[in-house]
Amino acid sequence: MSTDRKKRYLGLATLAICASLAQTAAGEDFVNTGYFGNVAIKGYDPVAYFVDGKAVEGNAQYSHRWLGAIWYFASAEHRDLFVKEPSRYAPQYGGYCADGVSFGTVTTNVDPRAWRIIDGKLYISYDPGAAEGMETNKSKVPESQKHWADVQQTLISEKIQKQWK
Repeated sequence: MSTDRKKRYLGLATLAICASLAQTAAGEDFVNTGYFGNVAIKGYDPVAYFVDGKAVEGNAQYSHRWLGAIWYFASAEHRDLFVKEPSRYAPQYGGYCADGVSFGTVTTNVDPRAWRIIDGKLYISYDPGAAEGMETNKSKVPESQKHWADVQQTLISEKIQKQWK
């Protein structure tokens, strides 16, 4: 096989692998599980924000796996509500900082106690000031919705880079 033909073959093979990895990553929803473990919202109960009106730590005893992450709940009742309608209770943008998404950035380190429910949807932020800004600045939610596709592409790129290593 000639050198040019080998290069062309290697280039096509690399392109096929990249496309396959991108397609796999693009088909997934992203859930922020922080830097350690695989637990969403740092173990806080997503249903409690809606039912109890406050941030409540969940318990591993009442857990459920969804979108590749483990979600903790304060009770079996909360877990069962989530299982029936996970997209109703799950935070927007996979639990990444909603304020960061409004700027088109990925902020993994969130504070589950920095949250707001806006128009029936849960938004988690990195600190209380950012959560308040999501609520008071009416452009934040539309901006985050506008930038979410770009943020997802960043997450896909990061995932592909990790898979290559």
